[in-house]
Amino acid sequence: MIRSLAIGEAITTFRQVEEKLGLTLTEDSQFFTEWMAELPTLSEAEQARLDQVRRNYLYQISDGILLEETIKMVVLSPLLELAGFYQAPYKFRTEVPVEIEAEGDNAEILRGRIDALVLQGKLWIVLIEAKKTTFDLELAIPQTLAYMAAHPEPEQPLYGMVTNGSSYLFIKTLDKQYGISDLFATRSQYRNNLYEVLRILKHLGRLI
Repeated sequence: MIRSLAIGEAITTFRQVEEKLGLTLTEDSQFFTEWMAELPTLSEAEQARLDQVRRNYLYQISDGILLEETIKMVVLSPLLELAGFYQAPYKFRTEVPVEIEAEGDNAEILRGRIDALVLQGKLWIVLIEAKKTTFDLELAIPQTLAYMAAHPEPEQPLYGMVTNGSSYLFIKTLDKQYGISDLFATRSQYRNNLYEVLRILKHLGRLI
């Protein structure tokens, strides 16, 4: 009998990612260099907008935890707009249902919903998982990898971004391997790391 399980409950650790999804962290240092590549330059207007987004975030967080929907409105939506993901040729979707058959001896179908998904044709460009500010991104990575594993063409590179508003990281999957970028923090006192996040988003969007 096939069991149907929620991705958020069935995939919570990196060991489960390997055992149930067959995905392994690559040891190839050249596997995911896209986030370190020569990235597009931002205009003064884009930088000014990101400075305001950062100020908005710091102001909202000053009273305590920000929930997922607030993060989407305050930080995520401006980033996606500036990256051009609300315009042609991209299509933007929220709460996208996915399912994947788990590997191993137990017959399991894993189901869940992607927070936000940017598509170009049938190819997923950036999958975004947003969490409340107290959520450790390490805990969000396995769940995001499960969503990415549901991609219908695993031989094509797929890029994801995970954020809790205060931090951002990028993920790439290809075949049965994945790689993870460095962490970018919103609260850096010395520079606005949202510049780098937007530059990476723009670059990933142009790769396809």
